[in-house]
Amino acid sequence: MNIAVILEMAASAGDRSAVTEGGRSLSAAGLQRLARHAADRFRDRPAVLYLGANHLAYPVALFGAALAGVPFVPLNYRLSQEQSSELIDRHPGAEVLRPDDLDALLDPPGEPESASAPDDRDATAVTLYTSGTTAAPKAALLRHRHLLAYVFNTQDFGSADPDDATLVALPPYHVAGLMNLLTNLYTGRRIVYQSSFEPADWLATVRREGVTHAMLVPTMLARITAELGAATADAPSLRSLAYGGARAPRPVVERALRQFPHTGFVNAYGLTETASSICVLGPDDHWRAIVSDDPAVRERLGSVGRPLPGIEVEIRDEDGKALEAGAIGLVLVRGEQISGEYAGAEGGGEDGWFATRDRGRLDADGYLYIEGRADDTIIRGGENIAPAEIEDVLLEHPGVREAAVLGVPDAEWGQRLVAVLVGAGDPEEIRAFARTRLRSSRTPDTVVFRPELPRTATGKLLRRTLVAELEEEAADA
Repeated sequence: MNIAVILEMAASAGDRSAVTEGGRSLSAAGLQRLARHAADRFRDRPAVLYLGANHLAYPVALFGAALAGVPFVPLNYRLSQEQSSELIDRHPGAEVLRPDDLDALLDPPGEPESASAPDDRDATAVTLYTSGTTAAPKAALLRHRHLLAYVFNTQDFGSADPDDATLVALPPYHVAGLMNLLTNLYTGRRIVYQSSFEPADWLATVRREGVTHAMLVPTMLARITAELGAATADAPSLRSLAYGGARAPRPVVERALRQFPHTGFVNAYGLTETASSICVLGPDDHWRAIVSDDPAVRERLGSVGRPLPGIEVEIRDEDGKALEAGAIGLVLVRGEQISGEYAGAEGGGEDGWFATRDRGRLDADGYLYIEGRADDTIIRGGENIAPAEIEDVLLEHPGVREAAVLGVPDAEWGQRLVAVLVGAGDPEEIRAFARTRLRSSRTPDTVVFRPELPRTATGKLLRRTLVAELEEEAADA
Protein backbone atom coordinates (compact mmCIF):
# COMPACT_ATOMS: atom_id res chain seq x y z
CA MET A 1 0.00 0.00 0.00
CA ASN A 2 1.12 3.54 -0.82
CA ILE A 3 0.21 6.88 0.84
CA ALA A 4 -1.50 7.82 -2.44
CA VAL A 5 -4.40 5.65 -1.21
CA ILE A 6 -5.26 8.51 1.18
CA LEU A 7 -5.71 10.89 -1.75
CA GLU A 8 -7.71 8.27 -3.66
CA MET A 9 -10.08 7.79 -0.71
CA ALA A 10 -10.45 11.55 -0.17
CA ALA A 11 -11.17 12.15 -3.87
CA SER A 12 -13.97 9.57 -3.78
CA ALA A 13 -15.68 11.22 -0.80
CA GLY A 14 -16.97 14.38 -2.45
CA ASP A 15 -15.94 17.55 -4.26
CA ARG A 16 -15.65 20.07 -1.43
CA SER A 17 -12.52 22.18 -0.91
CA ALA A 18 -9.63 20.15 0.53
CA VAL A 19 -6.71 22.61 0.53
CA THR A 20 -6.67 26.43 0.60
CA GLU A 21 -3.73 28.83 0.31
CA GLY A 22 -3.43 32.44 -0.70
CA GLY A 23 -7.04 32.70 -1.79
CA ARG A 24 -6.85 29.59 -4.02
CA SER A 25 -8.38 26.19 -3.30
CA LEU A 26 -8.27 22.63 -4.58
CA SER A 27 -10.72 19.81 -4.05
CA ALA A 28 -9.33 16.35 -3.36
CA ALA A 29 -10.33 15.31 -6.89
CA GLY A 30 -8.54 18.36 -8.34
CA LEU A 31 -5.50 17.57 -6.22
CA GLN A 32 -5.52 13.99 -7.50
CA ARG A 33 -5.59 15.12 -11.14
CA LEU A 34 -2.64 17.48 -10.59
CA ALA A 35 -0.73 14.81 -8.67
CA ARG A 36 -1.10 12.44 -11.63
CA HIS A 37 0.37 15.13 -13.90
CA ALA A 38 3.24 15.59 -11.46
CA ALA A 39 3.82 11.83 -11.36
CA ASP A 40 4.31 11.84 -15.15
CA ARG A 41 7.02 14.45 -14.66
CA PHE A 42 8.71 12.72 -11.71
CA ARG A 43 8.59 9.08 -12.82
CA ASP A 44 12.15 8.86 -14.16
CA ARG A 45 13.72 10.77 -11.29
CA PRO A 46 15.36 9.15 -8.20
CA ALA A 47 13.68 11.65 -5.83
CA VAL A 48 11.68 14.89 -5.67
CA LEU A 49 13.19 17.75 -3.64
CA TYR A 50 10.84 20.51 -2.48
CA LEU A 51 12.40 23.85 -1.45
CA GLY A 52 9.29 25.98 -1.11
CA ALA A 53 7.12 27.25 1.72
CA ASN A 54 3.51 26.12 2.31
CA HIS A 55 1.79 26.26 -1.08
CA LEU A 56 -0.92 24.41 -2.99
CA ALA A 57 1.92 22.76 -4.90
CA TYR A 58 3.17 21.02 -1.74
CA PRO A 59 0.48 18.28 -1.64
CA VAL A 60 0.64 18.05 -5.45
CA ALA A 61 4.37 17.33 -5.26
CA LEU A 62 4.06 14.91 -2.32
CA PHE A 63 1.38 12.77 -3.90
CA GLY A 64 2.95 13.11 -7.34
CA ALA A 65 6.12 11.58 -5.93
CA ALA A 66 4.09 8.81 -4.23
CA LEU A 67 2.27 7.99 -7.49
CA ALA A 68 5.61 7.95 -9.33
CA GLY A 69 7.12 5.65 -6.70
CA VAL A 70 9.97 7.98 -5.75
CA PRO A 71 10.89 9.53 -2.36
CA PHE A 72 9.69 13.03 -1.54
CA VAL A 73 12.29 15.23 0.19
CA PRO A 74 11.11 18.60 1.59
CA LEU A 75 14.11 20.77 2.43
CA ASN A 76 14.43 23.77 4.70
CA TYR A 77 14.00 26.71 2.35
CA ARG A 78 15.53 29.02 4.98
CA LEU A 79 18.97 27.42 4.66
CA SER A 80 21.83 29.35 3.09
CA GLN A 81 22.65 28.64 -0.54
CA GLU A 82 25.72 26.69 0.55
CA GLN A 83 23.72 24.52 2.96
CA SER A 84 20.96 23.92 0.40
CA SER A 85 23.48 22.98 -2.26
CA GLU A 86 25.11 20.46 0.08
CA LEU A 87 21.78 18.71 0.67
CA ILE A 88 20.79 18.84 -3.00
CA ASP A 89 24.12 17.25 -3.92
CA ARG A 90 23.19 14.25 -1.76
CA HIS A 91 20.42 13.48 -4.29
CA PRO A 92 22.05 13.50 -7.75
CA GLY A 93 19.57 13.55 -10.60
CA ALA A 94 16.61 14.47 -8.39
CA GLU A 95 13.78 16.77 -9.51
CA VAL A 96 14.37 20.02 -7.61
CA LEU A 97 11.30 22.20 -7.04
CA ARG A 98 12.16 25.77 -6.12
CA PRO A 99 9.68 28.60 -5.32
CA ASP A 100 9.57 29.76 -8.95
CA ASP A 101 8.64 26.23 -10.10
CA LEU A 102 5.60 25.73 -7.90
CA ASP A 103 2.83 27.53 -9.80
CA ALA A 104 3.61 25.45 -12.91
CA LEU A 105 2.54 22.32 -11.00
CA LEU A 106 -0.94 23.84 -10.67
CA ASP A 107 -1.44 24.46 -14.41
CA PRO A 108 -0.08 21.48 -16.36
CA PRO A 109 -0.89 20.98 -20.08
CA GLY A 110 -2.91 18.07 -21.47
CA GLU A 111 -4.26 15.09 -19.60
CA PRO A 112 -2.30 12.92 -17.18
CA GLU A 113 -1.55 9.25 -17.64
CA SER A 114 -3.72 6.98 -15.53
CA ALA A 115 -0.94 4.89 -13.99
CA SER A 116 -1.64 3.50 -10.52
CA ALA A 117 0.64 3.99 -7.53
CA PRO A 118 3.29 1.32 -6.87
CA ASP A 119 2.08 -1.06 -4.15
CA ASP A 120 5.21 -1.20 -1.99
CA ARG A 121 4.65 -0.45 1.70
CA ASP A 122 8.37 -0.82 2.39
CA ALA A 123 9.49 1.79 -0.14
CA THR A 124 10.69 5.14 1.20
CA ALA A 125 7.84 7.63 0.96
CA VAL A 126 9.51 10.69 2.50
CA THR A 127 13.02 11.65 3.55
CA LEU A 128 13.12 14.30 6.27
CA TYR A 129 16.26 15.94 7.57
CA THR A 130 16.42 16.15 11.35
CA SER A 131 16.87 19.59 12.89
CA GLY A 132 20.46 18.89 13.92
CA THR A 133 20.35 20.66 17.30
CA THR A 134 23.14 18.51 18.76
CA ALA A 135 24.78 17.12 15.60
CA ALA A 136 24.75 17.45 11.82
CA PRO A 137 21.29 16.85 10.26
CA LYS A 138 20.57 13.22 9.38
CA ALA A 139 18.25 12.00 6.65
CA ALA A 140 15.42 10.12 8.39
CA LEU A 141 13.65 7.62 6.15
CA LEU A 142 9.89 7.28 6.55
CA ARG A 143 8.42 4.38 4.59
CA HIS A 144 4.83 4.23 3.35
CA ARG A 145 3.94 1.73 6.09
CA HIS A 146 5.15 4.10 8.83
CA LEU A 147 3.02 7.00 7.62
CA LEU A 148 -0.04 4.84 6.97
CA ALA A 149 0.24 3.20 10.39
CA TYR A 150 0.04 6.59 12.09
CA VAL A 151 -2.92 7.75 10.00
CA PHE A 152 -4.91 4.51 10.24
CA ASN A 153 -4.22 3.98 13.97
CA THR A 154 -5.12 7.51 15.09
CA GLN A 155 -7.78 8.80 12.65
CA ASP A 156 -11.22 7.81 11.35
CA PHE A 157 -11.82 8.27 7.64
CA GLY A 158 -14.29 11.06 6.82
CA SER A 159 -14.89 11.84 10.49
CA ALA A 160 -14.58 15.63 10.22
CA ASP A 161 -17.63 17.88 10.31
CA PRO A 162 -18.44 19.64 7.02
CA ASP A 163 -17.27 23.03 8.32
CA ASP A 164 -14.04 21.78 9.93
CA ALA A 165 -10.86 23.57 8.90
CA THR A 166 -7.30 23.22 10.16
CA LEU A 167 -4.72 26.02 9.97
CA VAL A 168 -1.22 24.83 9.07
CA ALA A 169 1.55 27.35 9.65
CA LEU A 170 4.23 24.72 10.32
CA PRO A 171 6.82 24.49 7.54
CA PRO A 172 6.53 21.65 5.01
CA TYR A 173 9.91 20.17 5.99
CA HIS A 174 8.66 19.52 9.55
CA VAL A 175 7.16 16.08 10.22
CA ALA A 176 4.07 17.72 11.74
CA GLY A 177 3.52 19.69 8.54
CA LEU A 178 3.63 16.46 6.56
CA MET A 179 1.32 14.53 8.89
CA ASN A 180 -1.15 17.42 9.14
CA LEU A 181 -1.64 17.06 5.40
CA LEU A 182 -2.16 13.29 5.48
CA THR A 183 -4.42 13.14 8.55
CA ASN A 184 -6.65 16.06 7.63
CA LEU A 185 -7.07 14.91 4.05
CA TYR A 186 -8.03 11.46 5.41
CA THR A 187 -10.56 12.83 7.90
CA GLY A 188 -12.02 15.31 5.39
CA ARG A 189 -11.00 18.45 7.23
CA ARG A 190 -10.17 21.43 4.98
CA ILE A 191 -6.52 22.48 5.20
CA VAL A 192 -5.72 26.21 5.28
CA TYR A 193 -2.05 26.88 4.56
CA GLN A 194 -0.09 29.92 5.77
CA SER A 195 3.15 30.46 3.86
CA SER A 196 4.67 32.39 6.79
CA PHE A 197 3.80 32.91 10.42
CA GLU A 198 2.97 36.17 12.15
CA PRO A 199 0.84 36.08 15.31
CA ALA A 200 -1.60 38.84 14.32
CA ASP A 201 -2.07 37.31 10.86
CA TRP A 202 -2.53 33.85 12.41
CA LEU A 203 -5.30 35.14 14.69
CA ALA A 204 -6.95 36.98 11.80
CA THR A 205 -6.84 33.86 9.63
CA VAL A 206 -8.47 31.79 12.38
CA ARG A 207 -11.38 34.23 12.44
CA ARG A 208 -11.63 34.76 8.67
CA GLU A 209 -11.48 31.07 7.72
CA GLY A 210 -13.51 29.73 10.64
CA VAL A 211 -10.57 27.57 11.68
CA THR A 212 -11.56 24.76 14.07
CA HIS A 213 -8.18 23.03 14.54
CA ALA A 214 -4.57 24.19 14.53
CA MET A 215 -1.09 23.09 15.56
CA LEU A 216 1.85 25.24 16.60
CA VAL A 217 5.39 24.82 17.85
CA PRO A 218 5.92 26.39 21.31
CA THR A 219 7.72 29.49 20.01
CA MET A 220 4.68 30.25 17.84
CA LEU A 221 2.37 29.74 20.81
CA ALA A 222 4.53 32.05 22.92
CA ARG A 223 4.37 34.78 20.26
CA ILE A 224 0.58 34.49 20.05
CA THR A 225 0.20 34.77 23.83
CA ALA A 226 2.48 37.84 23.78
CA GLU A 227 0.39 39.35 20.97
CA LEU A 228 -2.80 38.88 22.98
CA GLY A 229 -1.34 40.18 26.24
CA ALA A 230 -4.11 40.46 28.81
CA ALA A 231 -6.85 40.02 26.20
CA THR A 232 -8.89 36.90 25.54
CA ALA A 233 -8.65 35.56 21.99
CA ASP A 234 -11.58 36.32 19.72
CA ALA A 235 -11.58 32.86 18.15
CA PRO A 236 -15.01 31.27 18.71
CA SER A 237 -14.55 28.64 15.98
CA LEU A 238 -11.26 27.25 17.36
CA ARG A 239 -12.08 23.96 19.11
CA SER A 240 -8.64 22.35 19.25
CA LEU A 241 -5.15 23.81 19.52
CA ALA A 242 -2.23 21.38 19.51
CA TYR A 243 1.34 22.29 20.36
CA GLY A 244 4.53 20.25 20.08
CA GLY A 245 7.80 19.84 18.21
CA ALA A 246 9.83 21.23 21.11
CA ARG A 247 9.47 21.67 24.84
CA ALA A 248 6.68 24.09 25.82
CA PRO A 249 7.42 26.23 28.91
CA ARG A 250 4.66 25.76 31.47
CA PRO A 251 4.06 29.54 31.93
CA VAL A 252 3.33 29.85 28.20
CA VAL A 253 0.84 26.98 28.30
CA GLU A 254 -0.93 28.37 31.37
CA ARG A 255 -1.19 31.81 29.75
CA ALA A 256 -2.58 30.28 26.54
CA LEU A 257 -5.20 28.32 28.50
CA ARG A 258 -6.46 31.59 30.00
CA GLN A 259 -6.46 33.39 26.64
CA PHE A 260 -8.32 30.59 24.79
CA PRO A 261 -10.84 29.51 27.47
CA HIS A 262 -13.15 27.70 25.03
CA THR A 263 -10.43 25.83 23.14
CA GLY A 264 -9.27 22.28 23.89
CA PHE A 265 -5.47 22.06 24.16
CA VAL A 266 -3.36 19.08 23.09
CA ASN A 267 0.33 18.58 23.79
CA ALA A 268 1.74 16.21 21.16
CA TYR A 269 5.15 14.57 21.61
CA GLY A 270 6.91 12.94 18.70
CA LEU A 271 10.03 13.01 16.58
CA THR A 272 10.87 13.03 12.91
CA GLU A 273 11.90 9.38 13.25
CA THR A 274 8.55 8.38 14.77
CA ALA A 275 6.36 9.71 11.93
CA SER A 276 4.74 12.34 14.18
CA SER A 277 3.12 12.02 17.60
CA ILE A 278 3.65 9.04 19.88
CA CYS A 279 2.24 10.55 23.11
CA VAL A 280 -0.59 13.02 23.66
CA LEU A 281 -1.80 15.09 26.60
CA GLY A 282 -5.42 15.77 25.74
CA PRO A 283 -7.89 18.57 26.52
CA ASP A 284 -9.34 16.83 29.59
CA ASP A 285 -5.86 16.40 31.04
CA HIS A 286 -5.14 20.11 30.55
CA TRP A 287 -8.42 21.11 32.20
CA ARG A 288 -7.98 18.78 35.19
CA ALA A 289 -4.41 19.99 35.73
CA ILE A 290 -5.65 23.57 36.02
CA VAL A 291 -8.60 22.97 38.35
CA SER A 292 -7.37 20.07 40.50
CA ASP A 293 -6.12 20.42 44.08
CA ASP A 294 -4.13 17.19 43.69
CA PRO A 295 -0.43 18.05 43.11
CA ALA A 296 0.09 14.85 41.08
CA VAL A 297 -2.73 15.83 38.70
CA ARG A 298 -1.56 19.45 38.46
CA GLU A 299 1.94 18.22 37.61
CA ARG A 300 0.62 16.52 34.50
CA LEU A 301 0.50 19.85 32.69
CA GLY A 302 4.27 19.43 32.49
CA SER A 303 3.97 16.00 30.87
CA VAL A 304 3.53 15.03 27.23
CA GLY A 305 0.67 12.68 28.11
CA ARG A 306 0.28 8.98 27.48
CA PRO A 307 1.24 6.80 24.50
CA LEU A 308 -1.05 6.60 21.49
CA PRO A 309 -2.63 3.26 20.53
CA GLY A 310 -0.01 0.81 19.30
CA ILE A 311 2.90 2.67 20.92
CA GLU A 312 5.05 1.24 23.71
CA VAL A 313 7.30 3.41 25.86
CA GLU A 314 10.07 2.26 28.19
CA ILE A 315 12.51 4.15 30.40
CA ARG A 316 15.92 2.50 30.61
CA ASP A 317 19.21 3.19 32.34
CA GLU A 318 22.55 3.57 30.54
CA ASP A 319 23.00 -0.22 30.57
CA GLY A 320 19.65 -0.84 28.89
CA LYS A 321 17.81 -2.02 32.01
CA ALA A 322 14.13 -1.04 32.26
CA LEU A 323 13.43 1.37 35.14
CA GLU A 324 10.45 1.58 37.45
CA ALA A 325 7.84 4.35 37.44
CA GLY A 326 9.25 7.68 38.57
CA ALA A 327 12.87 6.91 37.69
CA ILE A 328 14.58 9.15 35.13
CA GLY A 329 16.38 7.49 32.25
CA LEU A 330 16.53 7.19 28.48
CA VAL A 331 13.24 7.11 26.58
CA LEU A 332 12.77 4.22 24.13
CA VAL A 333 9.69 3.67 21.97
CA ARG A 334 8.31 0.93 19.75
CA GLY A 335 5.39 0.71 17.31
CA GLU A 336 4.32 0.27 13.68
CA GLN A 337 4.75 3.95 12.81
CA ILE A 338 8.28 4.23 14.16
CA SER A 339 11.13 4.21 11.67
CA GLY A 340 14.31 5.15 13.54
CA GLU A 341 16.06 4.66 10.21
CA TYR A 342 18.56 6.94 8.48
CA ALA A 343 20.02 7.10 4.99
CA GLY A 344 23.38 5.37 4.89
CA ALA A 345 22.93 3.65 8.25
CA GLU A 346 21.35 0.49 9.59
CA GLY A 347 17.79 1.16 10.69
CA GLY A 348 15.85 0.50 13.85
CA GLY A 349 17.04 -0.88 17.13
CA GLU A 350 17.01 -4.18 18.96
CA ASP A 351 13.56 -5.83 18.81
CA GLY A 352 12.13 -2.73 17.14
CA TRP A 353 12.94 -0.34 20.01
CA PHE A 354 14.06 3.14 19.00
CA ALA A 355 16.20 5.21 21.36
CA THR A 356 14.87 8.77 21.19
CA ARG A 357 17.93 10.30 22.93
CA ASP A 358 15.49 12.07 25.23
CA ARG A 359 15.67 11.64 28.98
CA GLY A 360 12.39 11.21 30.80
CA ARG A 361 10.25 9.34 33.29
CA LEU A 362 6.88 7.62 33.41
CA ASP A 363 4.58 8.15 36.38
CA ALA A 364 2.44 5.41 37.90
CA ASP A 365 -0.45 6.26 35.54
CA GLY A 366 1.67 6.08 32.39
CA TYR A 367 2.16 9.82 31.79
CA LEU A 368 5.50 10.58 30.17
CA TYR A 369 7.63 13.51 31.36
CA ILE A 370 10.48 14.64 29.11
CA GLU A 371 13.42 16.03 31.07
CA GLY A 372 15.40 17.07 28.00
CA ARG A 373 17.81 15.65 25.47
CA ALA A 374 20.38 13.22 26.84
CA ASP A 375 23.09 15.39 25.28
CA ASP A 376 21.75 18.42 27.20
CA THR A 377 22.19 16.88 30.66
CA ILE A 378 24.52 18.96 32.84
CA ILE A 379 26.81 17.09 35.24
CA ARG A 380 27.78 19.37 38.11
CA GLY A 381 29.78 17.87 40.95
CA GLY A 382 28.63 14.38 39.93
CA GLU A 383 24.93 15.39 39.94
CA ASN A 384 22.87 15.03 36.75
CA ILE A 385 20.85 18.19 36.14
CA ALA A 386 18.10 18.63 33.54
CA PRO A 387 18.14 22.23 32.21
CA ALA A 388 14.33 22.22 31.81
CA GLU A 389 13.76 22.19 35.59
CA ILE A 390 15.78 25.38 36.05
CA GLU A 391 14.43 27.05 32.91
CA ASP A 392 10.85 26.66 34.11
CA VAL A 393 11.70 28.41 37.37
CA LEU A 394 13.48 31.28 35.60
CA LEU A 395 10.47 31.77 33.31
CA GLU A 396 8.34 32.48 36.38
CA HIS A 397 10.32 35.70 36.89
CA PRO A 398 8.37 38.64 35.41
CA GLY A 399 11.43 40.00 33.59
CA VAL A 400 12.29 36.75 31.78
CA ARG A 401 10.71 35.96 28.40
CA GLU A 402 12.99 33.10 27.30
CA ALA A 403 15.56 31.02 29.16
CA ALA A 404 18.32 28.56 28.31
CA VAL A 405 20.44 26.90 30.98
CA LEU A 406 23.77 25.45 29.87
CA GLY A 407 26.71 23.64 31.38
CA VAL A 408 30.14 25.10 30.64
CA PRO A 409 33.49 23.61 31.73
CA ASP A 410 34.58 24.31 35.30
CA ALA A 411 37.81 23.15 36.98
CA GLU A 412 36.19 22.55 40.38
CA TRP A 413 32.70 21.28 39.59
CA GLY A 414 33.19 19.77 36.13
CA GLN A 415 30.49 22.05 34.80
CA ARG A 416 28.96 25.28 36.07
CA LEU A 417 25.50 26.55 35.29
CA VAL A 418 25.02 29.52 32.98
CA ALA A 419 21.54 30.94 32.39
CA VAL A 420 21.17 32.80 29.09
CA LEU A 421 18.01 34.90 29.20
CA VAL A 422 15.92 37.09 26.94
CA GLY A 423 14.31 39.92 28.88
CA ALA A 424 15.52 42.39 31.47
CA GLY A 425 16.51 42.42 35.11
CA ASP A 426 19.37 42.38 37.57
CA PRO A 427 21.36 39.13 37.27
CA GLU A 428 21.95 38.83 41.01
CA GLU A 429 18.29 39.45 41.79
CA ILE A 430 17.31 36.74 39.30
CA ARG A 431 19.80 34.32 40.88
CA ALA A 432 18.29 35.10 44.29
CA PHE A 433 14.81 34.50 42.85
CA ALA A 434 15.90 31.10 41.53
CA ARG A 435 17.57 30.21 44.84
CA THR A 436 14.25 30.50 46.68
CA ARG A 437 12.81 27.78 44.43
CA LEU A 438 15.80 25.54 43.71
CA ARG A 439 18.54 23.79 45.63
CA SER A 440 21.77 25.77 45.70
CA SER A 441 23.45 23.21 43.42
CA ARG A 442 20.82 24.00 40.75
CA THR A 443 20.91 27.77 41.03
CA PRO A 444 22.67 29.32 38.00
CA ASP A 445 26.24 30.41 38.76
CA THR A 446 26.02 33.09 36.08
CA VAL A 447 23.14 34.97 34.45
CA VAL A 448 23.60 36.74 31.12
CA PHE A 449 21.14 38.47 28.79
CA ARG A 450 20.86 38.22 25.01
CA PRO A 451 18.45 39.93 22.58
CA GLU A 452 17.39 36.49 21.32
CA LEU A 453 18.22 32.79 21.60
CA PRO A 454 19.39 30.80 18.59
CA ARG A 455 16.68 28.39 17.45
CA THR A 456 15.79 26.24 14.50
CA ALA A 457 12.93 27.34 12.26
CA THR A 458 10.65 25.04 14.26
CA GLY A 459 11.61 26.54 17.61
CA LYS A 460 14.14 24.07 18.96
CA LEU A 461 16.87 25.69 21.00
CA LEU A 462 20.37 25.40 19.50
CA ARG A 463 22.23 24.74 22.75
CA ARG A 464 25.49 23.81 21.09
CA THR A 465 25.53 27.20 19.33
CA LEU A 466 25.08 28.99 22.67
CA VAL A 467 27.77 26.89 24.37
CA ALA A 468 30.19 27.62 21.54
CA GLU A 469 29.46 31.37 21.81
CA LEU A 470 30.02 31.35 25.59
CA GLU A 471 33.27 29.42 25.24
CA GLU A 472 34.47 31.83 22.55
CA GLU A 473 33.63 34.83 24.76
CA ALA A 474 35.47 33.23 27.70
CA ALA A 475 38.54 32.63 25.52
CA ASP A 476 38.52 36.24 24.31
CA ALA A 477 38.23 37.49 27.88
